[in-house]
Amino acid sequence: MPVLLCIVALVVGVALGAGIFAFYNKSKERGGQNKADEIVRKAKHEASELVLNAKKESTKITEQANREEANRRKEWQKTENRLVEREDSLDKKLDQLDKKSEKLRKQEDELEELKGEIREIRDKAQQKLEKIAGLSKQEAHDKLMQMVERDTKKDLVDLVVKEQKAISDHADETAEAILLTAMERMSSEVTADRTVTSLKLPDDDMKGRIIGKEGRNIQALQHATGVDVLVDDTPGMVVLSSFDPIRRQVARYALERLMKDGRINPASIEEAVAKAEREIEKEVVRAGEDAAREVGVVGIPSEILHLLGELKFRTSYGQNVLLHSVEMAHMAGMIAEEIGADVNIAKTATLLHDMGKSVTHKIEGKHADIGAELARKYGMNEKVVHAIAAHHDDIEPTTPEAVIVKICDAVSAARPGARNVSAENFAERMRGLENVATSFPGIEKAYAISAGREIRVIVEPKTVDDLTALKLARDIANKIEATMQYPGVVKVNVIRETRAIEYAK
Repeated sequence: MPVLLCIVALVVGVALGAGIFAFYNKSKERGGQNKADEIVRKAKHEASELVLNAKKESTKITEQANREEANRRKEWQKTENRLVEREDSLDKKLDQLDKKSEKLRKQEDELEELKGEIREIRDKAQQKLEKIAGLSKQEAHDKLMQMVERDTKKDLVDLVVKEQKAISDHADETAEAILLTAMERMSSEVTADRTVTSLKLPDDDMKGRIIGKEGRNIQALQHATGVDVLVDDTPGMVVLSSFDPIRRQVARYALERLMKDGRINPASIEEAVAKAEREIEKEVVRAGEDAAREVGVVGIPSEILHLLGELKFRTSYGQNVLLHSVEMAHMAGMIAEEIGADVNIAKTATLLHDMGKSVTHKIEGKHADIGAELARKYGMNEKVVHAIAAHHDDIEPTTPEAVIVKICDAVSAARPGARNVSAENFAERMRGLENVATSFPGIEKAYAISAGREIRVIVEPKTVDDLTALKLARDIANKIEATMQYPGVVKVNVIRETRAIEYAK
């Protein structure tokens, strides 16, 4: 019995365990299925939302595309309408042009008919004249030409002789006018330098520093620059004396630097003089290059430009030689252009004509000969060499450019002493022009302007009408030509102003 009970209990236990295991498996299966169903439901929901969003986005894109398509169609329609309007306008214009062309053709036909009638009338009149005169057209023409030639031949000969005499008589005046015109177009500053340069001392103590102990400083300065330094001749001033202007300029630069620095001793003097020499060297080179650039001359060797730059510190009878040369080059270019000479040769020769003066203290001889030799040495054109050598009549000038250099040298050298007189003459000529104009009746005011090259005459509009104003301008010009001397041309400008004034009450 116990065994049976054990067996029954075992069977029941086994059955119960199997049932419990089966129940557990079924429960587990049901949970997994639920989860799977839930995942499927979520996936279906997300897919439906994606499809819905895609449909919405597709709908929006389609609507936007439809709107853009509609806008493009509207623009196309507007463009098509404008083209149609332009086509209609062009058709109308073509119709108008056709009508005008037809009208012009009719007018041309009428003109041709009128020309034919005029030709017929002229031929009939000519035939009548030939019948009355007893001469054909060609015979009358030949006879008339013979009469005119006989009557005017003597007058023509007299006119040619008169013009030739006038040209000969006025050749000098024409040359003078060319020179005066060139002088008026060109003016430059004239600097008068002497053989001494003065420097103002900041105080009396500076004079003692310059002299130094037992005169060491002043001796060192004089030895380094080759310039006499005078400190006792003028109160409060230091005078630098030398016939070489470049040395004076070096001494001036060095002394200004020393006085500004305050330390004056033989060592600082040597340093200041060396710096001043370098500055002067740069200034000389720059001055030569600037002068050549100003007058428009190129291709000058650097050695000649250096000699030209040294002329900035040299004077001739109170006139700065470099400024004198630049002024001459400008005038030479103007004159050469007027007479048909070589402008470049004339400018180059005048710019370099006094080049020999920069080395006259080193080479013996006349500066014209020295300048010519230097120009030949550095390969300048032979015409330039000849013009430099001939500008003081040491040799006979044989080219137009050499004569121009000689003339410009005389003209430029005469300018400094003649300017005051020229100013008085200028003012007198202005007054003379105005007096000539105001001597005619009906003149209200007269003004000489543009350096005497134009006179403006204001007339009284009630006294002088338009035709009288034209005659008045000619009369004033004739009187100026007959009574005054002047270079170039004087423009007479007669101004007549009419004003209509009324008052509203």
